[in-house]
Amino acid sequence: MIPISYYLIFAAALFCIGLFGVLARRNAIAILMGIELMLNAVNVNLISFWRYATPEKINGQVFAVIVFAVAAAEVAVGLAIFISVYRRRGTVSADEIDLLKW
Repeated sequence: MIPISYYLIFAAALFCIGLFGVLARRNAIAILMGIELMLNAVNVNLISFWRYATPEKINGQVFAVIVFAVAAAEVAVGLAIFISVYRRRGTVSADEIDLLKW
């Protein structure tokens, strides 16, 4: 059986890669992908804690499905916003999206 520390290290590395993607990228689509990586790191943590704590209950799996649903909704809304901004401004660069500043 694989120790839980391996899963936690993997999730922490995945979260750090996603955080770097959010903080270092200027493209709004790349920022959205970084957020998705961070949500996947949360899913890895939920499933690993579920597996080692109470495998007879399905609490961890339910939480992971909820996170997947929230991530799918976030992607749908985010992409709709980015497409709207691209049509209006012609770019999805996070530095140039100042639509609410007028």
